[in-house]
Amino acid sequence: MTQLIYDLDVPSLTTLLNGWNEPSYRVKQVWQGLYQHLYNSPEQFTNLPKSLREKLAEHTTFAPFKVKVFQDSSDGFTRKTLFELPDKNLIEAVLMRYGDPADNPQITASAPNSENLRGARNRRTLCISTQAGCAMGCVFCATGQMGFKRHLSSGEIVAQVMYYARILKDVNESVTNIVFMGMGEPFHNYDNTMSAIDRLNDADGYNFGARRFTISTVGLVPQIRRFADEMRQVNLAISLHAADDDERLAIMPVNKRYKIDEVIKACRYYVEQTGRRITFEWALINGVNDTPEIAKRLASRLKGLMCHVNAIPLNPTAKYDGKATDRQRALQFKEALEQAGIPCTIRMRRGIDIQAGCGQLAGQSLS
Repeated sequence: MTQLIYDLDVPSLTTLLNGWNEPSYRVKQVWQGLYQHLYNSPEQFTNLPKSLREKLAEHTTFAPFKVKVFQDSSDGFTRKTLFELPDKNLIEAVLMRYGDPADNPQITASAPNSENLRGARNRRTLCISTQAGCAMGCVFCATGQMGFKRHLSSGEIVAQVMYYARILKDVNESVTNIVFMGMGEPFHNYDNTMSAIDRLNDADGYNFGARRFTISTVGLVPQIRRFADEMRQVNLAISLHAADDDERLAIMPVNKRYKIDEVIKACRYYVEQTGRRITFEWALINGVNDTPEIAKRLASRLKGLMCHVNAIPLNPTAKYDGKATDRQRALQFKEALEQAGIPCTIRMRRGIDIQAGCGQLAGQSLS
């Protein structure tokens, strides 16, 4: 039975090569080939003897999934890729480019909203999945609507990053940010998600800075506290979306287990432990959670907490009838928060036409 090469950390790779009686320096050669040179087949490791390349080909796999299809958005900045796992489960990951698409050989469509991208040029953000499906059941989220299929292994998470890293390398670009906001709840798959981050952060390998990762969670309180205790430099974002328990429960079933007060208390603990600012994500749903009055209630809950609210008009999904807040209402919501001392940003919606926006990933492609 072959083993996914990206599931191996340095100690397990060392054990594997030791078992083949390979000298210790081969570990570093393989590791750097994977994460610095971005090799994706044994044949590319020309610095290794043929015998070792043959063993890698026989006992490991470099292909955790097949690329079913990729789609580029009409805005010229967003690419979504649909992957098929060996068990036929499907996952999606997204590359978001910020800048002039004329600079991007891979994506040449026009970008009528490019004036909104000043200050963000050359940012290349990946939105990565941690599960096939999701068990959290948020009613406005396409992944939640499909239900939970299975956890991804750490290597399956890493491999999504490597796939896009190679695409960017081919056009002399590189990944600048990684957000775990794709399919699944990262903290429900805590160990594998953190192992993937550790592998990508390794200084002798991909060397991706901890502060350029962001993990998004619906508010799994024990995991927030565990994350705080680990004192990681990784950014944390909480999907809140409501200021009262009844309102949140109507759209996010997780609130039955973890009330807003518990979530906010855990967030305060996180900030106290780490000294890092926390982000609250807020999908602005017309007539549901987008009024100045709700913004004031939210501000009251967040008072004194080092935080930031990242609001985005709701992205459409097939099984939820809610509509996105219009620009005027979004600005009124933002103003109410800021008057109460809570910083707020209204985030740009990206890739809506290919269902690549926040909450739209569902493991299927457009026909």
